[in-house]
Amino acid sequence: MTACPTGIAHTYMAAEKLAQAAAALGIEMKVETQGSIGAENVLSDNDVREADGIIIAADKDVALDRFAGKKVLSVPVADGIHRPEQLIEQVQSAAVHTGGHGLPAGSGGGAGGGKERSAAYKALMNGVSHMIPFVVVGGLLLAVSIALGGHSTPKGIEFDKDSFWFYVNTLGTLGFKLMLPIFSGYIAFALGDRPALVPGMIGGFLAADAVNIYGADANAGFLGAIATGFLAGYLVLWIRKVKVPKFVQPIMPIIVIPIVSTLALGLFYIYVIGQPISWVFTHLTSWLNGMTGSSAIVLGALIGLMIAFDMGGPVNKTAFLVAVGLIGTNNAVMGMAAAAIPVMPLGQGLATLLRRKLYTDQERETGIAALFMGFFGISEGAIPFAAARPAQVIPANMLGGAVAGAVAGVAGVTDSVPHGGPIVSLFGAVGGAAMFFVAIAIGTAVTALTTNALIDIKERKGRRGEAGAAALVPEPALAGVAVGAGGAGSAAGARDQGASALSVQTSERPGSVAPPEVLSGYLTAQTVKVQLASHDKDAAIREMAEMLASTGNVRDVDELVRVALAREAQGTTGLGEEIAIPHAKTDAVSVPTVGFARSAEGIEWGSLDGTRAKLIFMISVPEAAAGDEHLRILALLSRKLMDNGFRGRLSGAGDAAAVLEVLGEIQ
Repeated sequence: MTACPTGIAHTYMAAEKLAQAAAALGIEMKVETQGSIGAENVLSDNDVREADGIIIAADKDVALDRFAGKKVLSVPVADGIHRPEQLIEQVQSAAVHTGGHGLPAGSGGGAGGGKERSAAYKALMNGVSHMIPFVVVGGLLLAVSIALGGHSTPKGIEFDKDSFWFYVNTLGTLGFKLMLPIFSGYIAFALGDRPALVPGMIGGFLAADAVNIYGADANAGFLGAIATGFLAGYLVLWIRKVKVPKFVQPIMPIIVIPIVSTLALGLFYIYVIGQPISWVFTHLTSWLNGMTGSSAIVLGALIGLMIAFDMGGPVNKTAFLVAVGLIGTNNAVMGMAAAAIPVMPLGQGLATLLRRKLYTDQERETGIAALFMGFFGISEGAIPFAAARPAQVIPANMLGGAVAGAVAGVAGVTDSVPHGGPIVSLFGAVGGAAMFFVAIAIGTAVTALTTNALIDIKERKGRRGEAGAAALVPEPALAGVAVGAGGAGSAAGARDQGASALSVQTSERPGSVAPPEVLSGYLTAQTVKVQLASHDKDAAIREMAEMLASTGNVRDVDELVRVALAREAQGTTGLGEEIAIPHAKTDAVSVPTVGFARSAEGIEWGSLDGTRAKLIFMISVPEAAAGDEHLRILALLSRKLMDNGFRGRLSGAGDAAAVLEVLGEIQ
């Protein structure tokens, strides 16, 4: 079975290489691919029963229950591409899989510290991706209800009981209540599969609402949810290693493991984690109350730091409750908190707009929602960013929050209601409104700029020190992320050599006559270049984009280049074997268009095997490309390009006509 994170090129390259190696060794092999267009060539019960061994070449979680009792070897998908013969030899002595999500000890390839970090990172991202819809839906419902149905009271922004907006607010609140349990549960699920989901979610509920669940003095917030998610996942993995009688094994994943792990994690949280949290934040509250006579700038910075640290967690709530308790006697403290509260979501949202290439499509969409939530004082809008990149986002949030709080403190901003964000000023609750907005604006800018600077530093270090490792996760999806325009190259000389000998109307699709139809007619003589003039990746992408534009299918060359380069920033499309397949999904393209070009000396593309790209395909599809056509194109190319003979014929084709003839072999 082969699978890469998004199931595009490497999934099919590994499948083809394994099949070729098996055929050369005289071994019968069936390969199931779990790609973006779904599972193909699926292993039946008979296939599994008759198999001598199972090779799983995958960089994502796959279901393993059906392989119980078989020898299972699990390795990164790159191993399936680069050492298929060794895998076939290794699987014959692999350990037997006893069932469940985890693999037998020694079944994986390279279980070093880096492997563990990779598993933990994938688990964290699994939690983040499942949490985001709850953040967005809950936050936007809360924001809309506050804007259209809320009114200011000494107790905060409230709603008329049983009114329409009261219920909208209630639904938003429910979304937020589910946010941390979902986050924790799916971190655990990625590590321990279904048995870990229950303890992970219950642990997330405890982290989110221990005050109401069992009367704790403080909740642990999203940092606590991260802890419970990992604790639940690793606890389940540990319990699975316990040997039990055969008659107990069938009920282990559905009864025994969930109950034991839930009890262990829940009681551990209540008696071990919860008590220290309560003690720390009780004393922190007392200490903060004692500072109210301190310098306004120091107190404002401290309040801002705490508000920004965990976005609704215990540190945030401690500062907020101190500020609320002083309303009526010292409204300036609430003014400091109110200025800091929106800085995190506003700052993270602004960061996604300023440096779009640093963020995925999902993060950019979440950034828009975060801007909206920030305006209404919903600091939780920044949690997905902090969960995904805590080392970069949390310090940036704290710096921006501290600046906002300090500016508000110096300016004497006041707030008479227990809420924050620009919305409270519209309710007339803020004194010194002009400086209130200045404080928010400065804090937001500091957060955004600091976040992007820290992410950029990390990306640069990663590109320098881990260029090879980046190729293991090459496809976070056909990019729709925009970046700063880059690359060089000129349209001069960019026309296809030999195109006149094979003129094809590019508007024609399947059913066209004349030369061999390649990839449903998306690749034509106009989009073949026998020799690239460019010598580096950025310039090559621009040169190929200009070639694609000659068909009339590209509305905006610069935008196509931006999106293609953004895709490269997220992980190289250099696939090894002297191949690169840059691709972009953008409305700068009107219809799917594919180009091919060669580079005699090769272009450095960051490929895992260190080879320079000499055979380069560029795939461009519109955002609304029908069905999964672009994924099928990638799958077809990836499989065929693993054929040494095909690559040799493609490299040796003398002109565009000969190139098209070779490419016509792709079916």
